[in-house]
Amino acid sequence: MFKDLDPILHSQLRLAVISLLISVKEAEFTFLKEKTNSTAGNLSVQINKLKDAGYIEVVKQFKDNYPQTVCKISAKGIEAFEVYVNALKSYMNPSGE
Repeated sequence: MFKDLDPILHSQLRLAVISLLISVKEAEFTFLKEKTNSTAGNLSVQINKLKDAGYIEVVKQFKDNYPQTVCKISAKGIEAFEVYVNALKSYMNPSGE
């Protein structure tokens, strides 16, 4: 009756990152850090987990001699998010009505 929830997206911070990225073309690390109210270290670990799962693409570059990390959701990440949201809906309406 209940659908399995993706363990990658079931983490609060990873879900927040994916939710932000689904609504923008791309986002800088500092933007994600500010919006999620996360520490740099924790956010970095969670971004790597999303990247390893293929849910996001990460580009590290330099801008005005400063390191810049840019994240972008992948097609696989969009699909995983949609499946996750639909699975959650099955929990909110278990009778299927």
